[in-house]
Amino acid sequence: MTTLRRSWVATANSAETPFPLNNLPYGVFSVSGSDRRCGVAIGDQILDLAALEAAGILTFGTPFLQSWNAFMAMGRPAWTDLRTRLTALLAADSADRDRVEPHLITQKGTDLHLPIAVSEFTDFYAGRHHALNVGTMFRGAENALPPNWLYIPIGYNGRASSVLVSGTNVRRPWGQLKGPNDDAPRFGPSARFDIELEMGAIVGTPSDGPITVREADANIFGYVLLNDWSARDIQAWEYQPLGPFQAKATATSISPWIVMAEALKPFRCHTPAREVELLDHLKDDGPMLFDIDLEVTLAPKGREASTIARTNYNEMYYSAAQQLAHHTTSGCAMRTGDLLGSGTISGPEKQNRGSLLEMSWGGKEPITLDTGETRSFIEDGDTLTLKGSARGDGYTIGFGDCTGTLLPALDDPYARDT
Repeated sequence: MTTLRRSWVATANSAETPFPLNNLPYGVFSVSGSDRRCGVAIGDQILDLAALEAAGILTFGTPFLQSWNAFMAMGRPAWTDLRTRLTALLAADSADRDRVEPHLITQKGTDLHLPIAVSEFTDFYAGRHHALNVGTMFRGAENALPPNWLYIPIGYNGRASSVLVSGTNVRRPWGQLKGPNDDAPRFGPSARFDIELEMGAIVGTPSDGPITVREADANIFGYVLLNDWSARDIQAWEYQPLGPFQAKATATSISPWIVMAEALKPFRCHTPAREVELLDHLKDDGPMLFDIDLEVTLAPKGREASTIARTNYNEMYYSAAQQLAHHTTSGCAMRTGDLLGSGTISGPEKQNRGSLLEMSWGGKEPITLDTGETRSFIEDGDTLTLKGSARGDGYTIGFGDCTGTLLPALDDPYARDT
């Protein structure tokens, strides 16, 4: 396990900061309505890469404005070069401190934006505990996993337009709803709105045709926390036979900082033991998951937050590399800026469940918050926050919180004056 790398940025040397020199995550920020600029989090500061490029301190030939897509498209050698250069510029013994320090901006008071222009969004259903819980609820324990589940990472193509940066409010959606005792569906606001605790993998290197698991792993630029907001009652009516549609189209929140795979390298771990052998093109190629502690908090409006779930990314049955490799098997081209959601990350115990659907067992077993209030699903005004961190020897690798507050549904969007 690597130890803390010390920086001349004093706040980067704490064991508790999520942004030590070992991390150097990438984001997009603005100050007081200025242009959006690419930056790197270090301690409680942001290093302005657009300013470094303009000053000639960095020479990558990209303006580092608006999003990271142009840089991602340069490929892995450029990714490695930038990380190496930034580490040297910010290290405690750097000779460049006087040139670099003027381009640091305090994180407090800045606005954070989507770090990438999302090309496509695909969401998977690749957490075994989640799949077992949901399958047991709706099909019984004996039929919990579909026959294909142990052989392929199941997924669906979502909406890139749904992806929002952390801190963006989410509006309760309307949709078609049909209860088990209803003769026909009705149109109304979702009453069973939920979250899904996930990780997101961002594709940096494009591909055109099938790629191996090892190639897929190398093509991933970095990782974010991801909340796949889900309208369970809309989903229940619409999902057969083609799967989720409008139930998943309201919003997908991601954390503001992209943590590079290189920063997570010390935390690599293997996927869980296989129940059946995977086909050759999907077999594990070394440790491709990561030991990342995850948690979810829920804060009612004006009240303190309660931690409602704790789990770990190492619970995933399929790694992001396997998901990406599977995505390409049909010849599907993958683009710079594609986002892959892991699927809900749940663990073996009730306190490890990554969605309220599981926590409340479909609403039958409401959870109790620290405030004494209960929840089966999200109520208007609730703020949900996803947190993630990997702990090294004297340092922490963090992502920044992934948070969103649920606003009430609009008035009937199809009501017409008569």
